[in-house]
Amino acid sequence: TAPVTTDTVLRLAAALELIQSCALIHDDVMDGSLLRRGRPALHAEFAARYPDTRPRGRGTSFGTSAAILAGNLALSWADDIVTDLTSPPVDAVLRLWRTMRTEMVAGQYLDLHAQHTGGGSTARALRIACLKSALYTVERPLALGAALAGADPTTTDALCSAGRCAGMAFQLRDDLLGVFGDPARTGKPSGDDIREGKLTYLLAIARLRADAAGDRATSALLHDAPGDPDLSVSDTDRVRTALEATGARAVVETAIEQLAADSARHLAGIPLDPAVRHRLGAVLRSAAGTRNTDPPTTPT
Repeated sequence: TAPVTTDTVLRLAAALELIQSCALIHDDVMDGSLLRRGRPALHAEFAARYPDTRPRGRGTSFGTSAAILAGNLALSWADDIVTDLTSPPVDAVLRLWRTMRTEMVAGQYLDLHAQHTGGGSTARALRIACLKSALYTVERPLALGAALAGADPTTTDALCSAGRCAGMAFQLRDDLLGVFGDPARTGKPSGDDIREGKLTYLLAIARLRADAAGDRATSALLHDAPGDPDLSVSDTDRVRTALEATGARAVVETAIEQLAADSARHLAGIPLDPAVRHRLGAVLRSAAGTRNTDPPTTPT
């Protein structure tokens, strides 16, 4: 078969950027988040540029509607790019793309469902993190690259395992930053996940440990406070304190380090060019948000 061209690789990368944009735009709308990476989220930017002049209650705001359309357009463009690919492994790429697209939507739905119902187990929290973030952000892009390269099933499976571990570490780290992070560095208000009632692994573990300890006051706080959009600063701080006091923060930090180590272990088992291994390892460690503790590998 003919080798995959650089143009094909770049087009697929552009499609991934567009589907990511769709996910972020729609996520901000559904969460009511006003900031994204320190700047106004798209729906907030539209709303500021074109203020509503209609009486309240007259349909969805312009900013929200325009952002939904922008997200839909990004998804449509991404699909157009992928369906126009002509390289030999196009069928395998299309199958992976369709799976990834469905997983992304399913993860977002489960996230919304958990916020609406206010409950959920640690297993459900991890399922949401996997579907909503780890798969389409890291694992599936690696699988798409492997498909383009014609990688064998063993190599593809190992790459996917490395990517899933790094992607899960990324999401768990993001959950920590959403509660304990510095807004000047994260670009979003601290505590938004609490006020939105996000079912994170961090929150699920804290609830489980508070219940197991018979700590009724902490358990009530962790069940009642999340999801209150008007939660005061002091009550938000009380939730932060509870997340640390139950040991949940330490559990999540340990899980992140273990996932990063597992990612590196899976990568180490793949026969790769040293330069490729070095760069891919750096990307996975960056996604996981961990330091490089492996022996340095000199690219050749």
